[in-house]
Amino acid sequence: MVETGPLALVQDLGRPGYAHLGVPPSGALDVPALKLANRLVGNDEAAAGVECLFGGLRLRAKTSCTVAVTGPAVAVEVDGRPVGSHAPVWLAAGQIVAIGAPATGLRCYLAVSGGIMVDAELGSRSRDVLSEIGPAPLRAGDLLPLGAPSVSGGADVVLPTVAPAELVVRVDPGPRAHWFENPATGLAKTWTVTADSNRVGLRLDGTPLARTGEYAERELPSEGLLTGAVQVPPNGLPVVFLADHPTTGGYPVAAVVRQASLPALAQARPGTLLRFHSSTKVWNR
Repeated sequence: MVETGPLALVQDLGRPGYAHLGVPPSGALDVPALKLANRLVGNDEAAAGVECLFGGLRLRAKTSCTVAVTGPAVAVEVDGRPVGSHAPVWLAAGQIVAIGAPATGLRCYLAVSGGIMVDAELGSRSRDVLSEIGPAPLRAGDLLPLGAPSVSGGADVVLPTVAPAELVVRVDPGPRAHWFENPATGLAKTWTVTADSNRVGLRLDGTPLARTGEYAERELPSEGLLTGAVQVPPNGLPVVFLADHPTTGGYPVAAVVRQASLPALAQARPGTLLRFHSSTKVWNR
């Protein structure tokens, strides 16, 4: 590891099934991007790679290998020579691959043939930033062990997606939607992703959601949380929980993001505009 950029973490598909121990699922926030990177280098889709926040990652190969970078379109260089993202790139021992800053989006994923074989905890090699489980954030000088490359080939090249400046996020009503006045209308207004967001969740700014009179001062015992839960604290400004979320929470959940919309949230920079959308029929059941 030569440079890490703002934050570089080892991530695979996470460790679901441990909520009873207070452990969130973790794993890559943009699951399709990690799976694609692994396919490009011939790995199993679940192999561990590097989740890189806003570029700046530079790695030196200790042995020959194949790498691929996915997520938003981003400049990728080998020894200063542009090679592009979303395609497999062969490295000789001693060569350095560098990832620039993406023009849109937030997180890029680097896969290496054989997968990154750091020690697993609870069946996963993912870093959980909330519970501090899994390998520590990468630092310059770290050496990443690799597994044996697959004998099968990977994909050749694919087109990157572009992270939009405004997201429309599909949701379903949460278990406490009835605590709020016109929740579908309130959530459908435009929200802004704030700089206080991270892998635990996205904090949003906008017109606060108002509780109904019956629940205006009511307290809620802690209850279980899922990835994608849209929790609303007393200030009325939603928090959308991502993969490193706490497993319980004491504020009402007004909605839950559909799984298909979660990868887009992983690429939402501070300042991104966001609106929640669902069929009005489901709120009137």
